[in-house]
Amino acid sequence: MAINPIKRLAGETAIYGLGTIVPRLLNYFLVPFYTRIFDQNAYGQITELYAWVAIIMVILTYGMETAFFRYANKEKDPKRVFNTATTSLFFTSIVFVLVIIIFLQDISTAIRYEGNSEYIMILAVIVALDAFTSLPFAYLRFRNKARRFSFIKITGVLVNIFLNFLLLLVIPKYFGERTQELIFYRNENLIVFVFIANLLSSLTTLLLLIPELKLFRLIIDKQLLRKMLAYGLPILIIGMAGMINEVSDKILLKYLLPANVDAQAQIGVYGANYKLAILMTLFIQMFRYAAEPFFFAESGKKDAKATYSRVMTYFVLFTLLIFLGVTMFIDVFKYFIGPKFWAGLMIVPIVLAAKLFLGVFYNLSVWYKLTNKTLYGAVIALTGAAVTIVLNIVLIPKYGYLGSAWANFFCYLSMMIISYFWGRRIYPIKYQLKKIAAYTLLAGFIYYISRAVTIENNYLAFLFHTVLLLSFAGLIIVREKRYLATQKAD
Repeated sequence: MAINPIKRLAGETAIYGLGTIVPRLLNYFLVPFYTRIFDQNAYGQITELYAWVAIIMVILTYGMETAFFRYANKEKDPKRVFNTATTSLFFTSIVFVLVIIIFLQDISTAIRYEGNSEYIMILAVIVALDAFTSLPFAYLRFRNKARRFSFIKITGVLVNIFLNFLLLLVIPKYFGERTQELIFYRNENLIVFVFIANLLSSLTTLLLLIPELKLFRLIIDKQLLRKMLAYGLPILIIGMAGMINEVSDKILLKYLLPANVDAQAQIGVYGANYKLAILMTLFIQMFRYAAEPFFFAESGKKDAKATYSRVMTYFVLFTLLIFLGVTMFIDVFKYFIGPKFWAGLMIVPIVLAAKLFLGVFYNLSVWYKLTNKTLYGAVIALTGAAVTIVLNIVLIPKYGYLGSAWANFFCYLSMMIISYFWGRRIYPIKYQLKKIAAYTLLAGFIYYISRAVTIENNYLAFLFHTVLLLSFAGLIIVREKRYLATQKAD
C-alpha cells in the first residue's frame, strides 16, 4: 500500500526533528544558563557575535547544499556531485580562515572588539569547520540517513553543553581563585569560554563525520561546478538576505540606539526574548530539512501541486498552535530566561507572528525552486532585507528593540505576500486559502480572548488558557481527521 505523501513528510519531519529540534532545544537550555551567569551586556556580546557568525555561515556555504540536492537528483553519479561541492567548500573555508588571520586586528577594530580579537579568531575557525561539514550532512539527508544525521547533530550539541558547564561553572566553582593560575582563566571575561566550547564541539562533529568524509576526494568537475554555482548563487543571495532579516537587528542596535543607552545590554534583552520564539523557529527549521528534498521528489508526480497545497494547510495549522501555546503560556515560558531580561517579553508575540510568515514563505518558495527561477526568490529576499534595514533605521532610534521586532514582522509579511502573488503567475498552486484564513481568524480571536480576559488566580488562568488551546486543537483534529485517515497516494 502506498504511503500518503503528507504522512511520509510528517514522519521525515519528525525524524529530522531529532537532528534539528532536539539539538536546538538542547542548545536552548544554555539560554537560561547564560542569562543567569552573564549580565545583559555580556549576553549582548554573545548575541551580536553569533549574529555575525550566522551571516558569514551563509556566505561560506554559498547555496551549495541546495545545489547539491538539485544536481544529485539529476546527475547519474551523486558522489561526483558531492566531491565537487565539498572540494569547493574545503578550499573556500581555508581561504576564509587565512583572510581572518591576515586582517584580524582590522576586522576586530571595525566591529568594535579590538580588545577581544581572540573572539573573532575562534569564531572564524568554527564557521569554517561548520561550512565544510555542511555537505556531509547534506549527503546524509540525500541518502535518507536521518538517524545518523540526528545522532551526530545531537552528540555535537551535547559536547558543547557539557563543555559550557565545565568551563563556566564547574571549574570556577571548584577551583575558585586557583583558576586565575590557569592560563585560560587569566582573562576575567568568561565569554571566551562560550566560543571555546563551540569550537571543540565543531571539531567533535568533524570527527564523527569521518565515515562520510572517507568518500570525499579532492576532485572538481569544472562544468558541474559552474552549473552548481549558477544555481546556488541566487540561493546565496536568498540566504544572505534571509540572515540580514534574521540577525541584522542584533548588529544594528549597537549603532542606532541613542548614545545614552547601553546598547550592548539592550541587545542582550532583545536576544534573550527573541529566543522565546524558539519553538516556532525549531519547527520551521525541522520542516525545511525534510521538505526541501520532499518537494523535489514529489515534483514529477501528477498530483504534486495538490500535495504542496495540503502541506501548506497543515503547516499553517501547526504553527498557529505553536503561536497560541507560547503566547498564552508566556508566564511559564518566561522562566527560560533570567528575570533581568523579562522587560522585553512584549516582543514575543510579534516575533512569533513574524516567524509564522517566514514559514509560509518557505512553503511558497517551491515555485521558484522547481522552475529554476531562484533569481526571483533572491529578488523577494532582497526586498525583505531592504524592508528590514530601512525599518530598523527608522524605528530603532525611537522605539529601541521593539522597533526591531516590528521590522522583523513587516519584513516577513511582505516577503510572504510578494511570493504568493508572484508564484501564482509562474507556478500556480491552488492553496486552501479559505480554510487557512478561517483557522487564522479563529486563532486570532482566541489570542484576543486570552489577552482580554484577566484572571488574577494563576491556576485558573492556566486552566482557562489550556481549555482555549485544546479547543482549537480539538477543532483541527475533528475537521481534518477524515483526510488524514482516508487520503492515499497514487
